[in-house]
Amino acid sequence: MPDTGAPWNIPYVASTDLVSDWPADSLALANAIDAGLDAANVGIGTNVAQTVKTDTFSTTSSSFTTVTGLSVAITPTSATAKVLVICQITYSSAGSHYGSFKMTRGGTDVYRGDAAGSRTRSVFAGDGDAAFADHAWSGAIVFLDSPATTSSTTYQVEAAAGLGTLYVNRSFDDVDDARFVRGASSITAIEVAV
Repeated sequence: MPDTGAPWNIPYVASTDLVSDWPADSLALANAIDAGLDAANVGIGTNVAQTVKTDTFSTTSSSFTTVTGLSVAITPTSATAKVLVICQITYSSAGSHYGSFKMTRGGTDVYRGDAAGSRTRSVFAGDGDAAFADHAWSGAIVFLDSPATTSSTTYQVEAAAGLGTLYVNRSFDDVDDARFVRGASSITAIEVAV
């Protein structure tokens, strides 16, 4: 079967509309596919916001408080779009001390565990070990939200200390020595069209 030499290597088939009407049919089809893909991909990977936090934060409060500088604002292009929020947190505590983290949207909890007695409702909690006071750990929050708005929307990380002090972006002990770390944390919001 001879090759027409046309794009997509369309074979020659005698007396078919495909060949006789090419390239008009093919161009119309390609344009329709392109328009459909453009419509389907609105907002995917094009509406992204990120905040990187490199300074430190600490709290001794057992009540949740906003981690200063670990929030991100995004304005969805569609009220039906979802927002994927990805957060990485570097934190430390020592011994039986621990810290809990959760996510809010505009100050309202959107991602945390169920209520169960006196248990702390969070996404995750971690504690340290007095033998590793020069260490810092990393935790992640990944959440697909449906804000149902085209207004600016702010996602924040909140933290609570259990006992003692909870630190973000540093080791529990903060000695000026190469064994002790200063870390970084980030929060990213990505609009996802549906």
